[in-house]
Amino acid sequence: MAALWTLTVSALLLAAGAVAALGTLALTGLLRIPAFAALGEPVHPLHTPSVRLVLPLAALAIGLLIRTVLREAAGLRAARSEAGRRPAAGDLCVVDSPRPDAYALPGRPHRIVVTTAMLRSLHAREREALFVHERAHNAGGHHYFLAAAELAAHCHPALHPVREAVRLAAERAADEAAATAVGDRRLTARAIARAALAAQESDSSRPAMTPAATTGPIPRRVAARLSPAVRTPRATSWTAVPLAPCALLSCATAVTGALNVHQDIEVAQGRPLSSGHRSVPAPPGSSS
Repeated sequence: MAALWTLTVSALLLAAGAVAALGTLALTGLLRIPAFAALGEPVHPLHTPSVRLVLPLAALAIGLLIRTVLREAAGLRAARSEAGRRPAAGDLCVVDSPRPDAYALPGRPHRIVVTTAMLRSLHAREREALFVHERAHNAGGHHYFLAAAELAAHCHPALHPVREAVRLAAERAADEAAATAVGDRRLTARAIARAALAAQESDSSRPAMTPAATTGPIPRRVAARLSPAVRTPRATSWTAVPLAPCALLSCATAVTGALNVHQDIEVAQGRPLSSGHRSVPAPPGSSS
């Protein structure tokens, strides 16, 4: 869980810095439009980038982000609606489908959705390990981490690998919880491998932010379950050492850029700057 928190928080900070920088560029582009420039009442020219470049890029980025959010929300509503039409045994909801699949469905109440084809693909003990795995996702709130990583990846294209790393960390945390609960690491590894092998031949319609035992790099997850449990808090701490400065540097750069734009706008308005900066005198004949 420490790795999951570290990766997710770092991704969100980096994404926030990217969004702040993009918003600053969009603002400076808007100031090239006379209607928006008039609102600022500039008395000096304001040097801004070309509106023909900045505004289309900002509109495209915002449009893609909104489309992703709406698509994921629609997928979650559809999955909740389908699960609500099925009889549930506690938190377990069995869907009659020829496609092997199983996943943790977020929301209230929590649901573990599994198809009849997946149940037929596993033995009784393997099913138990699979159910414990998916319950660990809901108990740990892993869908929040996946949603945050998905949002960050759409805000900053360079964060796509981090999104996959967050999913792997969530799956490994649930794998470890399942292995501890059933008391058999080899059984958990076998259940993961058999479920993934069955699911790889069919396309899943589940939303991207729903955690599932059949996702992520399966060989690495299986190998981790076949090895003895090892606690490595120091390794996790050292991983956070390079990530934290990068995230903070990105946010600091975005804030600095925003402050510089604010300062340029004040100069264009003829306002005196704070101490340490020389104010620009207003043109002759203007009111003080």
